[in-house]
Amino acid sequence: MLRFRNLALRRGTRLLIENATLVVNIGDHVGLTGANGCGKSSLFSMILGELEPDAGELKVATGISIAHVSQETPAVDRAIVDYVIDGDVGFRKIESELSEAEKNDDSMKLAELHERMAMIDGYAINSRAARLLTGLGFSQQQHQKAVKELSGGWRMRLNLARALISRSDLLLLDEPTNHLDLDAVIWLESWLKSYPGTLLLISHDRDFLDKVINRILHVENQSVDLYSGNYSSFEVQRASRLALQDASYQKQQKQIQHIQDYVRRFGAKATKAKQAQSRIKALERMELIAPAHVDSPFHFSFPPAEKIPERLLTLDQVDVGYADPSQETNPAPILKGVELSILAGQQIGLLGRNGAGKSTLIKLIAGKLGAMAGTVTPAKDLKIGYFAQHQLEQLDDAKSPIDHLSALDKRAREQDLRNFIGGFGFIGDRASDPVGPFSGGEKARLALALIAYQRPNLLLMDEPTNHLDLEMRHALVMALQAFEGAMIIVSHDRHMLRSTTDSLLLVDNGVAEPFDGDLDEYQNWLSDAVRAGAPDQAAGTDDGAKEGAKSDWEPGASKKEQRQQQAEKRKRLQPLRNKLNSYEKKMEALQLELSDMDKILSDSNSYEDNNRENLVEWIARQGVLKQELSSVEESWFEVSEELESFDD
Repeated sequence: MLRFRNLALRRGTRLLIENATLVVNIGDHVGLTGANGCGKSSLFSMILGELEPDAGELKVATGISIAHVSQETPAVDRAIVDYVIDGDVGFRKIESELSEAEKNDDSMKLAELHERMAMIDGYAINSRAARLLTGLGFSQQQHQKAVKELSGGWRMRLNLARALISRSDLLLLDEPTNHLDLDAVIWLESWLKSYPGTLLLISHDRDFLDKVINRILHVENQSVDLYSGNYSSFEVQRASRLALQDASYQKQQKQIQHIQDYVRRFGAKATKAKQAQSRIKALERMELIAPAHVDSPFHFSFPPAEKIPERLLTLDQVDVGYADPSQETNPAPILKGVELSILAGQQIGLLGRNGAGKSTLIKLIAGKLGAMAGTVTPAKDLKIGYFAQHQLEQLDDAKSPIDHLSALDKRAREQDLRNFIGGFGFIGDRASDPVGPFSGGEKARLALALIAYQRPNLLLMDEPTNHLDLEMRHALVMALQAFEGAMIIVSHDRHMLRSTTDSLLLVDNGVAEPFDGDLDEYQNWLSDAVRAGAPDQAAGTDDGAKEGAKSDWEPGASKKEQRQQQAEKRKRLQPLRNKLNSYEKKMEALQLELSDMDKILSDSNSYEDNNRENLVEWIARQGVLKQELSSVEESWFEVSEELESFDD
């Protein structure tokens, strides 16, 4: 599909890529990673023919259709659903030719065109467009609205739907999750997993990458390397290389010690709650990937708050919504009867579908919205650090990062401010440059730095990872893990939620209640909610099948009927038992190989100079085996639970 041969690329005088040689095959799903500014988006521009390589060549397979997300959306009166359908250029061409043939009463041409339309599934184009729009968060009522009525974030979703509907051979997606919430991210993930073409994806969401891609194209130090496997596998492979570098090794050990200390501290408090166990697993995995981030430019923490009251804030039977001053009566609240006590040390992830009221609840807690009913009782020493996207807009474009910090602490020495802001990646002249030309990621980092500097005891984070790259997200996770106050996070980044929260709160149907489950179960909950709300769901299809699975035999049935029912039950159970046996054999084989690998790595001879190359492979293989074993164990557990459900 794509062939790079001795390729070099510059932007101005800056060399981005040098001597890159690799092949991307048909059907590969490739994640494109690397620090901001390393040349990822420039590679996309080159594939699209907007840039030429400065040396070498890039060959793109001839005759293929390439789809990508446009950055511009015209403010037109065209209906949203029609604008999306316009993305299928082939459909529109046949549609136009059909209209012309009908005018000319050309029956032969009409027959040919109808056959071509059927071949491209053109008669289902409206339902395809509707499914895409619904999956990306558009309500049914919005489908016929004009494009010009949409805000910037929703226009980006619209352009994404337009790219997905085209029948492409190669799909280029640059940060497609930035303007999506968690339910839309989960939907897009499912869609891309089944995309039959070649995918090149730029993303800073590691969970999203893990589920969608099978290769990593990493840009670093002007070189481009292609790795097999998902993002987690890439981290292990890269970590094993870096672990052999002495300078990196020392930093790695300090970072691993920090993670181990945190796991022990959290483990002492953990219950058997699924979310707690999920979090511990995430933290333990971070020990494995820590070496891949030893050279990160971001190292910061949230300074301890001056005071942390035991009970920071209490909501008692609170209703909240948005009053309209032009109306004599207030509208119905978005959330009703909210009961919530925020205690020191609580780390809460806020879940809910688009428009359910997550940001509304955050604004209420932050004091940006008043309660319509009930009482909000803050602690005397409550100090809130609130991050939302509008914080970026409130930065003064004419001032530098140092100026922004100085405004918070006029007595601070400039060197102390530079030391603090340096942990967020603002070093040298960048700390004193005006922020106006800064990228979205740089402004988000500055907003986080300003919050951290004020030493809050309650953090409210509404999509803090938008615009942040993988290294900054990793640094933020580390800082949040060590934060001693309480926090509430809304995020579409599941890795961040797993790694930093120990309880989940679900906002749905006008109420906010604890969610008794983990993020995987939330994904199942979303799927069930979509099925339950689908207007064209045939009565008794999925639900009827589930009921049938629960009913083994009915009281009063004859012995013959009972035997038939029991035989039917055995027939249903056998595939599950076969799966269970298969997983048990896989676990046994993996455990044996992992035991052998542990013995090799515990042998001091393995670390001799003559084994240096082998050591890289052994460490990488150990990491892959651990991941495979964890995955098989999870599958075994799911099948076991399903088998147990038949006995309930």
